[in-house]
Amino acid sequence: MIETETVTESHLDLPLYVRGKVRDVYAAGDALLIVATDRISAFDHVLPTPIPDKGRVLTQLSAFWFAQMANIVRTHVIASGPDAIRSRVPGLREVPPEAVDGRAMLVERCERFDVECVVRGYLTGSAFEEYRLSGSVAGIRLPEGLRNGDRLEEPIFTPATKAVNGHDANITFDQMTELVGRPHAESLRTISLMLYRRAALHAQGRGLILADTKFEFGSRDGELVLIDEALTPDSSRYWDAAVYPDSLVAFDKQFVRDYLNRIGWNHEPPAPALPPDVVAATRERYVETYRRLTGRELT
Repeated sequence: MIETETVTESHLDLPLYVRGKVRDVYAAGDALLIVATDRISAFDHVLPTPIPDKGRVLTQLSAFWFAQMANIVRTHVIASGPDAIRSRVPGLREVPPEAVDGRAMLVERCERFDVECVVRGYLTGSAFEEYRLSGSVAGIRLPEGLRNGDRLEEPIFTPATKAVNGHDANITFDQMTELVGRPHAESLRTISLMLYRRAALHAQGRGLILADTKFEFGSRDGELVLIDEALTPDSSRYWDAAVYPDSLVAFDKQFVRDYLNRIGWNHEPPAPALPPDVVAATRERYVETYRRLTGRELT
């Protein structure tokens, strides 16, 4: 079922834990209920125009990847299916299906590491700008003469700060060790690279290039846990492999960023509304990414 209405904000009879840019998180006993809305953010601002079905794509694609990666790292997922979630959260039994079904995930509470674990297989975005200025990314020296969109010889781990407000900032691995300690830093780097390599190989077989992605991790019972979302069009750059390297056709949020830059928005409030054609094209890119990666239709 593809819904035509959008969910810009959820209102459940549960304690609100935090309302983020895209997700509304509720306390559900010892667990957390994450509801992905159809809000979309760009350049650290939530846009006034939602994208239909976006929250469903984020939740269901994350659930797909969490299941794929469970033999590499523990994940925070308790339940992602609507029936399983409702059976565990009595407060949802009277909630209309369209409010949570397909866009909610019940997860474990974890102690979060306040770093973004970014892996880049291709040079683009902020990494390319940093490379142009310094010849390196997050302290990693790269070969001369690379162009925007070039594939790197090996994927690189480029951590970033987890900013509450404003932009995340790339940091070196040594700076990361000062924040989380060397044993955790080394484990996070190793696991992030393993996750990226597996996902990139899968995406390649489905006609997509995974240019880069970011992971978030927490700790529970002394064990590293993959949390938040995984390999979605919000947290990753996907390109159409059929036209690479001639063109970097985005199947992710970059399509919206490119539009906002094209109209000359200065990235300061108020954020502009998106026109219907951009909304429709963005929705189709998100849904098509889900179709290609999972091999099934969005429900």
